[in-house]
Amino acid sequence: MKIAVLYGGISGEREVSLSSGKGIINALKQKGHDVIGIDFHPDHLEEIFNLQVDLVFIGLHGKFGEDGKLQGLLDMLHIPYVGSGVLASALAMDKAKAKQIFEMSHIPVAESKTYYVNDETEVQAIVEDINHTFETPFVVKPNQEGSTLGLSIIKDKKEVSNAVKKALNSDRKVLVEKFVRGRELTVPVIGPTGAEKALPIIEIIPKNEFYDYESKYAPGGSEHVVPAPINETLTKQIQEYAVLAHQVLGCKTYSRVDFILSEENIPVILEVNTLPGMTPTSLFPDSAKAVGISYEDMIERFVQLSK
Repeated sequence: MKIAVLYGGISGEREVSLSSGKGIINALKQKGHDVIGIDFHPDHLEEIFNLQVDLVFIGLHGKFGEDGKLQGLLDMLHIPYVGSGVLASALAMDKAKAKQIFEMSHIPVAESKTYYVNDETEVQAIVEDINHTFETPFVVKPNQEGSTLGLSIIKDKKEVSNAVKKALNSDRKVLVEKFVRGRELTVPVIGPTGAEKALPIIEIIPKNEFYDYESKYAPGGSEHVVPAPINETLTKQIQEYAVLAHQVLGCKTYSRVDFILSEENIPVILEVNTLPGMTPTSLFPDSAKAVGISYEDMIERFVQLSK
């Protein structure tokens, strides 16, 4: 097939996407496809308008890639692509909306509140409400951003004002959540619509205090334990929650669902990643490898599911 790989982009996750794109391009070439690599920029849409390909593989992360905007453009151009469509992409990117859907589907979520900021004069009122509503520790993060960018874990309420301003650098909507102490887990999901399956659960043991950007992407930044050492009953429940989360958002082909397993052994969902990282240190390829699926075969499986 003739396949265009879109990578790079302009979000805060650009560097990660460059690495994902490189891996995807190499894998597709090894599988015999004719591959075009495009460092995507929303100011250069003529590159997309003029595409003559069988399929687009989106290797972008974050805004203008993972949020449904690009998917809508490709739909209008009648160009098939790998992965979730407009609605699922937009919902997964909007953490607050996704949490409402998870809660309605009886998937445990952390207590939270969303704040929308119109102008700087509202920030102080929001800070005061956060301090009144939440007891430390709690999390302040942009509603639409990935790779923990703009995220702060608040241990002292004096930190809230700076944390809100930091989150506002990424999004005008700020999500504040109760901090759930526990084990970091993630579950890749793959398969045709209605028949998705969860791959082995990965436990992430970050070298830093929590699973931040450096822990995610720096070599040796975290240890991935696959499969996670969890009893069979709990493993099955978490995998079922992951598949359900993928389905209720309307995701297609593949996704990766992140959880915290609380100290009470309750799997609390964090988010669904519709375009999870595909770098050499990424989680999805690690889980696939644990069941004998090579990186190249995994990428090819995504392509075959998208035909």
